[in-house]
Amino acid sequence: MNHKITIFLPKGNLEENKTTISRLKQSSLVEKIILLGSDDDKLNADKIVNISDFQSTDTLKKIAPELNTDYALILLSDKTILPGQFMLERFLQVAENTNAGVVYSDYYESEQGKLHSHPVIDYQEGSLRDDFDFGQLLFVNAIAFKNAVQKMKSEFRFAGLYDLRLKISQNYPLFHIQEFLYTVEKKEQVGTEDKHFSYVDPKNRQVQIEMELACTEYLKEVGAYLKPEQKRIEFEDENQFELEASVIIPVRNRVRTISDAIKSVLSQKTNFKFNLIIVDNHSTDGTTDVISKSAKEDSRIIHIIPERKDLGIGGCWNEAVHHSKCGRFACQLDSDDIYKDENTLQTIVDTFYKDKCAMVIGSYQITDFNLNELPPGLIDHKEWTDENGANNALRINGLGAPRAFFTPILREIKIPNVSYGEDYAVGLAISREYKIGRIYHSLYLCRRWEGNTDAKLDISRININNFYKDKLRSIELLARKKKNYSEMKF
Repeated sequence: MNHKITIFLPKGNLEENKTTISRLKQSSLVEKIILLGSDDDKLNADKIVNISDFQSTDTLKKIAPELNTDYALILLSDKTILPGQFMLERFLQVAENTNAGVVYSDYYESEQGKLHSHPVIDYQEGSLRDDFDFGQLLFVNAIAFKNAVQKMKSEFRFAGLYDLRLKISQNYPLFHIQEFLYTVEKKEQVGTEDKHFSYVDPKNRQVQIEMELACTEYLKEVGAYLKPEQKRIEFEDENQFELEASVIIPVRNRVRTISDAIKSVLSQKTNFKFNLIIVDNHSTDGTTDVISKSAKEDSRIIHIIPERKDLGIGGCWNEAVHHSKCGRFACQLDSDDIYKDENTLQTIVDTFYKDKCAMVIGSYQITDFNLNELPPGLIDHKEWTDENGANNALRINGLGAPRAFFTPILREIKIPNVSYGEDYAVGLAISREYKIGRIYHSLYLCRRWEGNTDAKLDISRININNFYKDKLRSIELLARKKKNYSEMKF
């Protein structure tokens, strides 16, 4: 059977569109090329379809009647795309062999004549992030596309494509070809916006509201939606703790910052007893000496050097949480950050009692090493609401900071022994059963500097991190389906 392909691409730069169209037209598989734009210059395309927002539901509904071939290739940006050898044939072959609804691949980026690899990752059931990196092309089964569009219940301006792939994923695999099938001409970057926090930037709030609605609708459809009925805790029944709170700092080789972190904890003013547990993961740069000196000067400091040599940040947390001197509430502070003022710890503990919650998440400010504020400034995660925070947590890539936990629950769950995503894993598990309290004003100064573990990560490390968090979401999604199924009344 001879299959044909319809190409859809957004109208952008005139010359870039011309180059992309001319290269794609060289393939005999291409039935027609449709430009999604807003003027009459077809640029050798076969047709132009007027749209206002490329990512909208309305655009997808305009594409559907134009899709009269077996497959569509949807370009996700207006950058110049240079197809690799037999790119379309390979997409078609894999789509046919796997019955995939969407096929995507790794690609190259071309910058000043040099090729740079840009691998992407496999799609999982838990790949619910709206910023999942599919690359620049989606090869889509036409039947899967049209069926998904017919099932769309909401009209989105920003979340249409996100809604599309969530609906396709319910009935078809989304398949990653681990081959570099095309090259993207890299544009010169304008500005240095840090996209790491774009999902909590106030200017993107409307986008996030739509993404949340689409994700929540999906969770309901697949049986993983949590109703806002989380358990509350009566702390008056918990009297087995000598101390009310412990601040926990896992650290390795932070001689430049650990003193500031320690001082910010010891300066806390509270109406309860607390201590500071520092888990020193075999530092070699003088950090150990700094901690030892501070511990001799203040008995509230417990300095732990683990016997184990295989601990990540999560493993260090486990050492502290299971220590006999750990308080009722275990409160997070990273070794290169500080609490904003002397009232942070009191505010956190008060929130536990007020909300009767198992976890408290605060808000923080992004600063440079010298504590000068950096954009976007306050990270408050206002997308977390009592009504839907536990569901929306499966879409976003982090829950906020500082984080604090009711120690008995943390001891029961156990923290994954990793150095990325361990806090997210625990937060997801807790939110499945218990209420999480939120504080929306700044409690914490988060330094961004060259020594951070997430500073200037290459694409391989970013992919490893993202794949792991998607795996955590996959686990949690299955756990929530199981929970809902077990609670069903027949």
